[in-house]
Amino acid sequence: MKQPKKILVIGELNVDILLNGIDGFPQMGKEILADSMNVVLGSSSAIFAANAAALGASVSFCGKVGNDAYGELCVRTLKNMGVQTDWISISAEKNTGATLILNYDQDRANITYCGAMVDFTQTDIPWDHIADFDHVHLSNFFVQEGIRKDILEIFKKLKEYGITTSLDTQWDVLERWDFDYKSCLPYVDFFLPNESELLALTGFDSIEKAITEIQDFTNYLALKMGNEGSWGIYNKEILKTDAFSPETFVDAIGAGDSYNAGFVTHFLNTQNFKESLINGNLMGAVNTTATGGTQAFSSQKSLHQILNKLKTARKNEQYEID
Repeated sequence: MKQPKKILVIGELNVDILLNGIDGFPQMGKEILADSMNVVLGSSSAIFAANAAALGASVSFCGKVGNDAYGELCVRTLKNMGVQTDWISISAEKNTGATLILNYDQDRANITYCGAMVDFTQTDIPWDHIADFDHVHLSNFFVQEGIRKDILEIFKKLKEYGITTSLDTQWDVLERWDFDYKSCLPYVDFFLPNESELLALTGFDSIEKAITEIQDFTNYLALKMGNEGSWGIYNKEILKTDAFSPETFVDAIGAGDSYNAGFVTHFLNTQNFKESLINGNLMGAVNTTATGGTQAFSSQKSLHQILNKLKTARKNEQYEID
Protein backbone atom coordinates (compact mmCIF):
# COMPACT_ATOMS: atom_id res chain seq x y z
CA MET A 1 0.00 0.00 0.00
CA LYS A 2 1.34 3.40 -1.00
CA GLN A 3 2.09 5.91 1.72
CA PRO A 4 -0.03 9.07 1.35
CA LYS A 5 1.78 12.07 -0.06
CA LYS A 6 2.68 14.67 2.56
CA ILE A 7 1.46 18.17 1.73
CA LEU A 8 2.15 21.39 3.62
CA VAL A 9 -0.34 24.18 2.96
CA ILE A 10 0.86 27.73 3.60
CA GLY A 11 -1.79 30.39 3.57
CA GLU A 12 -4.57 32.50 4.93
CA LEU A 13 -7.07 31.22 7.48
CA ASN A 14 -10.52 32.65 8.15
CA VAL A 15 -14.18 31.78 8.58
CA ASP A 16 -16.85 32.34 5.94
CA ILE A 17 -20.14 33.84 7.11
CA LEU A 18 -22.62 32.73 4.44
CA LEU A 19 -25.92 34.52 3.85
CA ASN A 20 -28.36 32.83 1.44
CA GLY A 21 -31.81 33.63 0.10
CA ILE A 22 -31.18 37.37 0.24
CA ASP A 23 -34.04 39.69 -0.67
CA GLY A 24 -32.38 42.23 -2.96
CA PHE A 25 -29.00 43.94 -2.70
CA PRO A 26 -27.91 46.06 0.30
CA GLN A 27 -28.45 49.82 0.09
CA MET A 28 -27.24 52.55 2.42
CA GLY A 29 -29.77 53.29 5.14
CA LYS A 30 -31.88 50.21 4.41
CA GLU A 31 -32.09 46.73 5.88
CA ILE A 32 -32.73 43.54 3.91
CA LEU A 33 -33.28 39.96 5.02
CA ALA A 34 -31.59 36.63 4.36
CA ASP A 35 -33.29 33.25 4.67
CA SER A 36 -30.31 31.43 6.15
CA MET A 37 -26.85 31.93 7.66
CA ASN A 38 -23.96 29.55 8.18
CA VAL A 39 -20.53 30.12 9.72
CA VAL A 40 -18.04 27.67 8.22
CA LEU A 41 -14.33 27.20 7.63
CA GLY A 42 -13.30 29.59 4.88
CA SER A 43 -10.18 30.71 3.01
CA SER A 44 -8.75 29.27 -0.17
CA SER A 45 -5.84 27.63 1.63
CA ALA A 46 -7.93 25.93 4.32
CA ILE A 47 -10.49 24.59 1.84
CA PHE A 48 -7.66 23.12 -0.22
CA ALA A 49 -6.12 21.56 2.90
CA ALA A 50 -9.34 20.04 4.23
CA ASN A 51 -10.38 18.59 0.89
CA ALA A 52 -6.92 17.29 -0.01
CA ALA A 53 -7.01 15.42 3.32
CA ALA A 54 -10.46 14.05 2.48
CA LEU A 55 -8.97 12.77 -0.79
CA GLY A 56 -6.33 10.78 1.08
CA ALA A 57 -3.31 13.07 1.35
CA SER A 58 -1.42 13.64 4.61
CA VAL A 59 -1.90 17.39 5.05
CA SER A 60 -0.43 19.92 7.48
CA PHE A 61 -1.45 23.57 7.67
CA CYS A 62 0.72 26.60 8.37
CA GLY A 63 -1.07 29.90 9.03
CA LYS A 64 -2.23 32.30 11.72
CA VAL A 65 -5.50 32.93 13.58
CA GLY A 66 -6.63 35.11 16.46
CA ASN A 67 -7.23 33.99 20.02
CA ASP A 68 -11.00 33.82 19.58
CA ALA A 69 -13.97 31.58 18.79
CA TYR A 70 -13.52 31.89 15.02
CA GLY A 71 -9.90 30.81 15.32
CA GLU A 72 -10.97 27.82 17.41
CA LEU A 73 -13.56 26.94 14.76
CA CYS A 74 -10.93 27.04 12.00
CA VAL A 75 -8.47 24.83 13.87
CA ARG A 76 -11.15 22.42 15.11
CA THR A 77 -12.65 21.99 11.64
CA LEU A 78 -9.27 21.34 10.07
CA LYS A 79 -8.48 18.75 12.75
CA ASN A 80 -11.85 17.09 12.22
CA MET A 81 -11.09 16.89 8.50
CA GLY A 82 -7.80 15.14 9.23
CA VAL A 83 -5.44 18.10 8.82
CA GLN A 84 -2.44 18.44 11.14
CA THR A 85 -2.51 21.91 12.77
CA ASP A 86 0.72 22.15 14.78
CA TRP A 87 2.04 24.92 12.52
CA ILE A 88 -0.94 27.24 13.05
CA SER A 89 0.13 30.12 15.30
CA ILE A 90 -2.04 32.53 17.29
CA SER A 91 -1.85 36.30 17.00
CA ALA A 92 -1.99 38.21 20.26
CA GLU A 93 -2.95 41.46 18.52
CA LYS A 94 -5.55 40.63 15.85
CA ASN A 95 -8.74 38.63 15.59
CA THR A 96 -9.23 35.75 13.18
CA GLY A 97 -10.07 36.82 9.65
CA ALA A 98 -13.63 36.57 8.36
CA THR A 99 -15.37 36.87 5.00
CA LEU A 100 -19.02 37.90 4.82
CA ILE A 101 -20.49 36.28 1.70
CA LEU A 102 -23.79 37.35 0.17
CA ASN A 103 -24.92 34.56 -2.15
CA TYR A 104 -27.08 35.29 -5.19
CA ASP A 105 -27.60 32.00 -7.08
CA GLN A 106 -24.25 31.39 -8.82
CA ASP A 107 -22.86 34.84 -8.05
CA ARG A 108 -21.88 36.49 -4.77
CA ALA A 109 -20.54 39.60 -3.09
CA ASN A 110 -17.78 39.32 -0.47
CA ILE A 111 -16.42 41.55 2.28
CA THR A 112 -13.25 40.35 4.04
CA TYR A 113 -11.59 41.34 7.29
CA CYS A 114 -8.05 39.96 6.99
CA GLY A 115 -7.22 40.03 10.68
CA ALA A 116 -4.44 37.77 11.94
CA MET A 117 -3.48 36.53 8.48
CA VAL A 118 -1.66 39.82 7.73
CA ASP A 119 0.74 39.10 10.61
CA PHE A 120 1.84 35.79 9.10
CA THR A 121 5.40 36.00 7.73
CA GLN A 122 7.88 33.57 6.23
CA THR A 123 9.47 33.21 9.67
CA ASP A 124 6.28 31.33 10.66
CA ILE A 125 7.01 28.67 8.03
CA PRO A 126 8.53 25.52 9.62
CA TRP A 127 11.68 25.58 7.51
CA ASP A 128 13.41 23.02 9.73
CA HIS A 129 10.70 20.51 8.77
CA ILE A 130 10.14 21.38 5.09
CA ALA A 131 12.18 18.39 3.91
CA ASP A 132 9.60 16.12 5.58
CA PHE A 133 7.03 17.03 2.92
CA ASP A 134 6.53 15.93 -0.68
CA HIS A 135 4.70 19.08 -1.75
CA VAL A 136 3.94 22.64 -0.61
CA HIS A 137 0.81 24.52 -1.71
CA LEU A 138 0.51 28.29 -1.27
CA SER A 139 -2.62 30.31 -1.97
CA ASN A 140 -4.05 33.83 -1.90
CA PHE A 141 -0.90 35.72 -0.93
CA PHE A 142 -2.39 39.01 -2.18
CA VAL A 143 -4.28 39.36 1.13
CA GLN A 144 -1.29 38.25 3.20
CA GLU A 145 0.79 41.40 3.45
CA GLY A 146 3.33 39.65 5.66
CA ILE A 147 4.47 37.32 2.88
CA ARG A 148 3.38 39.17 -0.26
CA LYS A 149 6.77 40.79 -0.79
CA ASP A 150 8.62 37.54 -0.09
CA ILE A 151 6.83 35.20 -2.51
CA LEU A 152 9.79 34.85 -4.88
CA GLU A 153 12.18 34.18 -2.00
CA ILE A 154 9.82 31.59 -0.50
CA PHE A 155 9.49 29.61 -3.73
CA LYS A 156 13.21 29.80 -4.44
CA LYS A 157 13.90 28.43 -0.99
CA LEU A 158 11.30 25.67 -1.34
CA LYS A 159 12.85 24.58 -4.62
CA GLU A 160 16.22 24.17 -2.87
CA TYR A 161 14.62 21.39 -0.83
CA GLY A 162 13.72 19.48 -3.99
CA ILE A 163 9.99 19.28 -3.28
CA THR A 164 7.18 20.13 -5.69
CA THR A 165 5.10 23.28 -5.24
CA SER A 166 1.79 24.75 -6.37
CA LEU A 167 0.44 28.30 -6.36
CA ASP A 168 -3.02 29.80 -6.70
CA THR A 169 -2.74 33.59 -6.48
CA GLN A 170 -6.51 34.12 -6.23
CA TRP A 171 -7.95 37.53 -7.08
CA ASP A 172 -6.01 40.62 -6.05
CA VAL A 173 -8.66 42.49 -4.06
CA LEU A 174 -6.65 45.72 -4.35
CA GLU A 175 -6.20 45.05 -8.09
CA ARG A 176 -2.54 45.99 -8.07
CA TRP A 177 -1.50 42.71 -9.71
CA ASP A 178 2.12 43.36 -8.82
CA PHE A 179 3.13 39.69 -8.79
CA ASP A 180 6.42 39.27 -10.67
CA TYR A 181 5.34 36.08 -12.42
CA LYS A 182 8.25 36.13 -14.86
CA SER A 183 10.70 35.71 -11.98
CA CYS A 184 8.61 33.52 -9.67
CA LEU A 185 6.72 31.01 -11.80
CA PRO A 186 9.82 29.13 -13.01
CA TYR A 187 10.16 28.00 -9.36
CA VAL A 188 6.51 26.84 -9.20
CA ASP A 189 5.64 23.37 -10.47
CA PHE A 190 1.87 23.87 -10.77
CA PHE A 191 0.33 27.29 -11.40
CA LEU A 192 -3.44 27.18 -10.79
CA PRO A 193 -5.22 30.43 -11.78
CA ASN A 194 -8.71 30.85 -13.18
CA GLU A 195 -9.46 32.65 -16.43
CA SER A 196 -10.23 36.05 -14.87
CA GLU A 197 -7.10 35.98 -12.72
CA LEU A 198 -4.83 35.09 -15.63
CA LEU A 199 -6.28 37.89 -17.76
CA ALA A 200 -5.83 40.43 -14.96
CA LEU A 201 -2.33 39.23 -14.15
CA THR A 202 -1.08 39.44 -17.74
CA GLY A 203 -3.08 42.53 -18.73
CA PHE A 204 -4.61 40.90 -21.82
CA ASP A 205 -8.29 40.70 -22.80
CA SER A 206 -7.87 37.43 -24.70
CA ILE A 207 -7.22 34.16 -22.88
CA GLU A 208 -5.19 32.87 -25.83
CA LYS A 209 -2.92 35.93 -25.68
CA ALA A 210 -2.62 35.58 -21.90
CA ILE A 211 -1.53 31.95 -22.27
CA THR A 212 0.99 32.87 -24.95
CA GLU A 213 2.39 35.56 -22.65
CA ILE A 214 2.79 33.40 -19.56
CA GLN A 215 3.58 29.90 -20.86
CA ASP A 216 7.29 30.65 -21.26
CA PHE A 217 7.51 31.09 -17.48
CA THR A 218 5.32 28.22 -16.26
CA ASN A 219 6.01 24.55 -15.75
CA TYR A 220 2.52 23.03 -15.53
CA LEU A 221 -0.34 25.51 -15.95
CA ALA A 222 -3.78 24.24 -14.90
CA LEU A 223 -6.24 26.93 -15.95
CA LYS A 224 -9.73 26.85 -14.44
CA MET A 225 -12.31 27.84 -17.08
CA GLY A 226 -15.56 27.66 -15.10
CA ASN A 227 -18.37 25.96 -17.02
CA GLU A 228 -15.88 25.11 -19.77
CA GLY A 229 -13.87 22.86 -17.45
CA SER A 230 -10.12 23.40 -17.36
CA TRP A 231 -7.20 23.73 -19.73
CA GLY A 232 -3.77 22.32 -19.15
CA ILE A 233 -0.71 23.95 -20.70
CA TYR A 234 2.63 22.18 -20.70
CA ASN A 235 5.49 22.53 -23.19
CA LYS A 236 3.27 24.98 -25.14
CA GLU A 237 0.65 22.30 -25.78
CA ILE A 238 -2.94 22.83 -24.61
CA LEU A 239 -5.17 20.07 -23.22
CA LYS A 240 -8.86 20.96 -22.85
CA THR A 241 -11.06 18.98 -20.45
CA ASP A 242 -14.80 19.39 -19.93
CA ALA A 243 -16.60 20.38 -16.75
CA PHE A 244 -18.88 18.04 -14.82
CA SER A 245 -22.50 19.06 -14.21
CA PRO A 246 -23.96 17.88 -10.89
CA GLU A 247 -27.73 17.44 -10.59
CA THR A 248 -27.81 19.67 -7.52
CA PHE A 249 -26.14 23.08 -7.30
CA VAL A 250 -25.96 24.85 -3.91
CA ASP A 251 -23.13 27.38 -4.25
CA ALA A 252 -19.71 27.69 -5.88
CA ILE A 253 -17.79 28.85 -2.80
CA GLY A 254 -14.45 27.06 -2.75
CA ALA A 255 -15.00 25.25 -6.06
CA GLY A 256 -11.67 26.46 -7.40
CA ASP A 257 -9.90 25.34 -4.23
CA SER A 258 -11.50 21.91 -4.47
CA TYR A 259 -10.35 21.79 -8.08
CA ASN A 260 -6.82 22.51 -6.85
CA ALA A 261 -7.06 19.74 -4.26
CA GLY A 262 -8.29 17.26 -6.85
CA PHE A 263 -5.63 18.22 -9.37
CA VAL A 264 -2.66 18.29 -7.00
CA THR A 265 -3.44 15.10 -5.09
CA HIS A 266 -4.03 13.16 -8.29
CA PHE A 267 -0.88 14.42 -9.97
CA LEU A 268 1.26 13.62 -6.94
CA ASN A 269 -0.01 10.05 -7.07
CA THR A 270 -0.01 9.47 -10.84
CA GLN A 271 2.07 12.14 -12.64
CA ASN A 272 -0.69 12.06 -15.28
CA PHE A 273 -1.47 15.62 -16.36
CA LYS A 274 -4.71 15.00 -18.27
CA GLU A 275 -6.20 12.76 -15.59
CA SER A 276 -5.30 15.36 -12.97
CA LEU A 277 -7.11 18.09 -14.92
CA ILE A 278 -10.20 15.88 -15.13
CA ASN A 279 -10.00 15.02 -11.44
CA GLY A 280 -9.79 18.73 -10.68
CA ASN A 281 -12.97 19.31 -12.68
CA LEU A 282 -14.62 16.45 -10.83
CA MET A 283 -13.79 17.76 -7.36
CA GLY A 284 -14.80 21.29 -8.30
CA ALA A 285 -18.20 19.94 -9.30
CA VAL A 286 -18.52 17.92 -6.08
CA ASN A 287 -17.85 21.13 -4.13
CA THR A 288 -20.93 22.84 -5.57
CA THR A 289 -23.36 20.23 -4.22
CA ALA A 290 -23.21 21.50 -0.62
CA THR A 291 -22.85 24.75 1.32
CA GLY A 292 -19.38 26.29 1.51
CA GLY A 293 -16.08 24.84 0.43
CA THR A 294 -15.72 21.71 2.60
CA GLN A 295 -19.21 20.41 3.40
CA ALA A 296 -19.40 18.13 0.34
CA PHE A 297 -16.15 16.46 1.44
CA SER A 298 -16.99 16.04 5.13
CA SER A 299 -18.42 12.51 4.79
CA GLN A 300 -16.59 9.81 2.84
CA LYS A 301 -19.87 8.00 2.19
CA SER A 302 -21.66 10.99 0.67
CA LEU A 303 -18.51 12.07 -1.17
CA HIS A 304 -18.26 8.72 -2.94
CA GLN A 305 -21.99 8.75 -3.72
CA ILE A 306 -21.63 12.12 -5.44
CA LEU A 307 -18.48 10.99 -7.24
CA ASN A 308 -20.21 7.87 -8.55
CA LYS A 309 -23.14 9.91 -9.88
CA LEU A 310 -20.86 12.35 -11.65
CA LYS A 311 -18.70 9.60 -13.12
CA THR A 312 -21.75 7.64 -14.31
CA ALA A 313 -23.01 10.74 -16.10
CA ARG A 314 -19.68 10.89 -17.93
CA LYS A 315 -19.13 7.15 -18.37
CA ASN A 316 -18.01 7.57 -21.97
CA GLU A 317 -14.96 9.60 -20.91
CA GLN A 318 -11.84 7.46 -20.83
CA TYR A 319 -9.90 8.01 -17.62
CA GLU A 320 -8.98 6.23 -14.43
CA ILE A 321 -9.71 8.08 -11.20
CA ASP A 322 -9.95 6.45 -7.79
